[in-house]
Amino acid sequence: MTSIDAITLEVADLPAAERFYATAFGLGDELRLRAAREPSTGFRGFTLSLLVSQPADVHALTGAAREAGATVLEPATKSLWGYGGVVQAPDGTIWKIATSAKKDTGPATGRIDAVVLLLGVADVAASKRFYAGRGFRVAKSFGRVYAEFEPGEGRVKLALYRRRALAKTSRVSPEGTGSHRIAIGGAGAFTDPDGFVWETSPIAARP
Repeated sequence: MTSIDAITLEVADLPAAERFYATAFGLGDELRLRAAREPSTGFRGFTLSLLVSQPADVHALTGAAREAGATVLEPATKSLWGYGGVVQAPDGTIWKIATSAKKDTGPATGRIDAVVLLLGVADVAASKRFYAGRGFRVAKSFGRVYAEFEPGEGRVKLALYRRRALAKTSRVSPEGTGSHRIAIGGAGAFTDPDGFVWETSPIAARP
C-alpha cells in the first residue's frame, strides 16, 4: 500500500521558515523545507492538519504557532465534530489543529498523533480514482465531496476535498495562481490532475 513519507514546503524565506516550524510544531523529517522555485499568489490549494488528543493540545500548538509569527484564521473553538482552530504560517501554508475530543483528560502533551494533507481538487471522484490507481487504499469516501486514504506505514494521511469548499473551511478566498509550492514524497515522481507534484521520497532515497 502506498503512503506519504515526507512533505516539502517551498518557502520564500528559508531561514525564517526553519525557525518558525522548529518553534511551532517540530515535525522532524516528515516536514521538509526548501527555497521556493516558482511564484504563487493567494490560496495554494491545500491545507495541512495536525490531529491531537485533546483541546489542551490544540491550544498549546495554536498558541506556539501564533507566538512564532502565524496568523490566526479561526480561533480554537468547539464544534459538532470536536475542537480545533486554523492558523496560517508566515510562509502562507494553512494549518488546522484539531481533535475529536471536546474535553481535556489531562495537561497538554504537545504530541501530534497524525498529520493530514488535504488537497483541494476540481473533481474528488476523479482524483480518488487517480490515487487509488497509484496504490493508495481508500479509507473513507463521501461521493464527490470528500475522500480519505489509509496512511500506510507513516502517520501522514492523504485526503481530498473540493477546492472552493476547502478554502471556505480555511476562512480564505479560493482564488490563487502559480505554484502550489508543495512537493509530496512517497509514491514516486508524477504530477496529479490538479497540478500537485510528487517526488521520489527523500527518506526512501537515503543510502
